[in-house]
Amino acid sequence: MKSLYRRLRYGRSIVLVSGLPRSGTSMLMQMLEKGGMPIVTDKIRTPNEDNPKGYHELERIKELDKTSDKSWLKEHRGQVIKTISFLLQDLPLNLHYKVLFMRRNLDEVLRSQNKMLERSGTAGTLVPDEKMRQNYELHLRKVYYRLNRSPNFEVLYLDYPAVVENPKREAERINAFLGGGLNVEAMASAVETDLYRNRQPTVRHV
Repeated sequence: MKSLYRRLRYGRSIVLVSGLPRSGTSMLMQMLEKGGMPIVTDKIRTPNEDNPKGYHELERIKELDKTSDKSWLKEHRGQVIKTISFLLQDLPLNLHYKVLFMRRNLDEVLRSQNKMLERSGTAGTLVPDEKMRQNYELHLRKVYYRLNRSPNFEVLYLDYPAVVENPKREAERINAFLGGGLNVEAMASAVETDLYRNRQPTVRHV
């Protein structure tokens, strides 16, 4: 009943892949593309050592917090856009979003980000890990509250280790959340265990 209400009020949903930077969102975009979902990307950011299979990003979405004209988003109903969690608060509230939110151990996220900054030569700008962890924990609490309370958001939370360890099961969850019709086997085949770097022995979420 809620899904029907959202569809009638807001129209067809935009699918958003979101999470913290370095949380596994690029892998999730690859899964959706393999499964048959149309993804929105300009391919400006090209594959590199940190993301050898590509970023699948759209530069325009990164300007959400800087522009008032967001009407272009409605053109992408039924498609998938990747956006970091910090920009979810800047989405217009007259559209319906289905959010696939990737969660990952914060120590793994920080380690991955630090290695990326080291490779880019900007490691000297690093904020201490403990401070960043506190910032992320506060940010995630705000994001979860918004996602769970706003009527135009539906959300499926995914845990990065679970996706890597059992991609078919998680692909089936994603398929059900998005209404079915995706190629689950192809989605699962997009996951490469070897790309799970900076692994922690335990998983901790806020």
